[in-house]
Amino acid sequence: MELKDSLKNLVFEKSNLKQQVFNSTKEAFELFRSVTRDIIAQFQEHNQKAGGQVNFEFANHGDFEFEVKFGGDVLIFIMHTNVFEFSRDHQVMKTPYIHEDKKRSYCGVIRIYNFLADSFTYQRDQDLGYMIGRVFVNAEKHYFIEGKRELGMLYNNFGNSLISTESVQSIVESAIEYTTNFDLLTPPYDEVSMVSVGEMRYDSEKKSMVTGKRLGFVFQEDK
Repeated sequence: MELKDSLKNLVFEKSNLKQQVFNSTKEAFELFRSVTRDIIAQFQEHNQKAGGQVNFEFANHGDFEFEVKFGGDVLIFIMHTNVFEFSRDHQVMKTPYIHEDKKRSYCGVIRIYNFLADSFTYQRDQDLGYMIGRVFVNAEKHYFIEGKRELGMLYNNFGNSLISTESVQSIVESAIEYTTNFDLLTPPYDEVSMVSVGEMRYDSEKKSMVTGKRLGFVFQEDK
């Protein structure tokens, strides 16, 4: 019994499309890795000339993750290995770029997270980090960003924005700028006023009291 041509075509076309999206996203991620490494190297050079008081580090964590440390912050870049499509209600689906060819809405995702450097140094596993942006890349290497403040971009840029060294540098610099301005706020008093005996018995650097930049505050999309 022969398979229907329509089924064979569907499977091959969709699989080929997703492989193209994956390849484009991986190329974009490697560009993020290279550009970010160069940016940190420039910070390190400037830091040495200024007396070396600030810590700057770059570290790879496999094929799909790398991190940078600067001052008291860490940025972690992670590429998801799967390909996604947007729901019909998503704003990007209403753009002329997608209306012309629905296959353009299939994207890979690169996520950017911000953590406190001390959370890793002192192994405070309960501490919180925040996703400050995610970059969507399609098979044509067009991209758009959902993110906080400096990282936010309009959906209608999708049809015109292409991944390049210049665009990636702009994204990474914006992520560093946002993170630097995203300060650690003291949580509301009533939320940290009680501590258990067990918490106080832990080593002082491993207490289970959670730390995060907006702990106790509603973390909503910035206006």
